[in-house]
Amino acid sequence: MAAKTTPEESTGDISRESCETSSIARLLCSARSRGELGTILSHEVQKYTLFDLQIIGGRLNTEIEKLPSPYREAVSPHFREQLFGKHHLLLAMYRSRAFERLTDPVRDRERFKKFCRMLPEGSLAWNDSSERNPYFRNPKNRLFYYLIAAFTMFVLEEPGHPEGMPFPGGFRVEKRGKDYYCLIRDKEKEIFYSICNFCPALQSEEPDRRV
Repeated sequence: MAAKTTPEESTGDISRESCETSSIARLLCSARSRGELGTILSHEVQKYTLFDLQIIGGRLNTEIEKLPSPYREAVSPHFREQLFGKHHLLLAMYRSRAFERLTDPVRDRERFKKFCRMLPEGSLAWNDSSERNPYFRNPKNRLFYYLIAAFTMFVLEEPGHPEGMPFPGGFRVEKRGKDYYCLIRDKEKEIFYSICNFCPALQSEEPDRRV
C-alpha cells in the first residue's frame, strides 16, 4: 500500500510545482518569435514520459465517457486531436527544424503575456478533492494541456479547440476565409483559466432562431 501524503507534504508539492510552472511561464514569455516559442514548448513537452502521457490520455478518456451520447461520439475525435494530434505535430515540427523558419513575432503580444501570467495559478485551479486517482489531476498534467494550447494558439495561430469541433446545440468552430469563428469564444470570461480567453478565434453570432 502506498504511503499517505500528509497535508504538509501536499502543500510543499503544490508550492514547488507552482514555482516550476512560474519559471516555465517566464521562459515562454521570453520568446520573441513563433519559432522560438515552438522550440521552447517542444523542449518542455519532451519532459513528459510515456507514463505521463498515458495518465493524461486516461483522464481525457474518463472525461469523454461522462458526456451523453451521441454528443460523446461526435466530439471525441476533436478532443483527441486538440491534445494528442497537436502534441504529435509539435514534436514533428521540432524534429524537422520547421521552427527555424518561423521568424515572425508572436502575434498579439499582450494576449500572449496574459496567457503566460495565467499559467501558474491556472495550473492549480482544477483541484478536485473527490478525485480517486491523484495522478489524473495534478499541476504537471494540467500544464501539459496549456503547453499544447500555447502551441496551437500562438505558434500555429489556430483556435484552441479544433476547426469543426461541435458544441452542445449544434454549433461548431468554423473557418471563414482566413479567420476562425466560435460561438463560445467570449462565453467563459469569468473563468480566468479557460483557454477561450486567449483564443485567436473571433466570436460568432448566435443564429436567429425566430420562425
